[in-house]
Amino acid sequence: MNCYLSRNYRNTAYAGTKAKTDIEQIMQNLGFKNIGRSQTRYKGVVTAFFATLASMATAPLHLNKGDILVLQYPLKKYFKAECRLAHMRGAKVVVLIHDLGSFRRKKLTIKEEIDKLSLADYIIAHSESMRDWLTEHGCKIPVGVLGMFDFLSATTAPKMHNAPQTPYKVMYVGGLDYGYNAALYQMGQNAANWSTVLYGSGFEPKKVLPGCNVDYRGYINSDDLIASPEGDFGLVWYGSSKSGCEGIIGDYIRYIAPHKTSLYLRCEVPVIVWNGSGIADFVKREGIGLAIDSLDNLDAILGAMTVDEYMEMKRKAAAIGRKLSEGSYTTAALTTAIKTLGGEIK
Repeated sequence: MNCYLSRNYRNTAYAGTKAKTDIEQIMQNLGFKNIGRSQTRYKGVVTAFFATLASMATAPLHLNKGDILVLQYPLKKYFKAECRLAHMRGAKVVVLIHDLGSFRRKKLTIKEEIDKLSLADYIIAHSESMRDWLTEHGCKIPVGVLGMFDFLSATTAPKMHNAPQTPYKVMYVGGLDYGYNAALYQMGQNAANWSTVLYGSGFEPKKVLPGCNVDYRGYINSDDLIASPEGDFGLVWYGSSKSGCEGIIGDYIRYIAPHKTSLYLRCEVPVIVWNGSGIADFVKREGIGLAIDSLDNLDAILGAMTVDEYMEMKRKAAAIGRKLSEGSYTTAALTTAIKTLGGEIK
């Protein structure tokens, strides 16, 4: 039996929660059995804690020899116990990584993280670079690659039949606090070929540099954005520098597949990513956008782009977006993982 363990999710608007609940839905569609309690959405801290605890406590009792359990990582204090109890019951464990504690939050040392992940039998990493990082730091168990987080939604993006209006609109969706994303306040200064559309919370308009053409649209939920995206490109960028992502987040971006990338592709718009990011190879290989070294180069790049080149990128972005809406990447990664461990998805 292939199975997973559901839990309580307090903030369903958060990108990380959306990714996890989508993966649960995909596993359910594939015939996986939830061995925990039913998924809940309690917002109270105490109620949420006990709902998740109840799911974690009862789940191993439903496992049998030969079963394969998929855990979404991190699972905080429950992870080690669930892996060990699964093995005691004769089951195997697949771990699908969402976040690494030894990077952004520094709550674990690298060795502690590798030792923890190695309690599983198979790992699904975000990208090839994350897979390589894990193996280079001592991970001995098999590691597969997700490639991109799927993005389930019944909403479809509008079809574009005409050439885009120039200058291009480059949209960014996410946290807009200056201390977290100062580069957003410096983008496109005196640019002739593009302007910025911002969606999110925490925007500080007085800190935008003179000459930056910024249109702030406020917070928007993902379904509304997919239905009417106000952008020709979606930007995936973090930190204070226009010349590559820097700092803790900048280092982390070398390895992860940010969920906002999937949202842009579900909007059927090409993406702009840092050339050093973990998804840059995917973007270039699939032809779904631009991988650039610096935002200072973007004006010249867009100025030289032909309409046919843009429309081809958009066509390919739309095709990947449709795959994301079908759960294709999670399905492929899980199929490989289950097969590697001697099972099958029926």
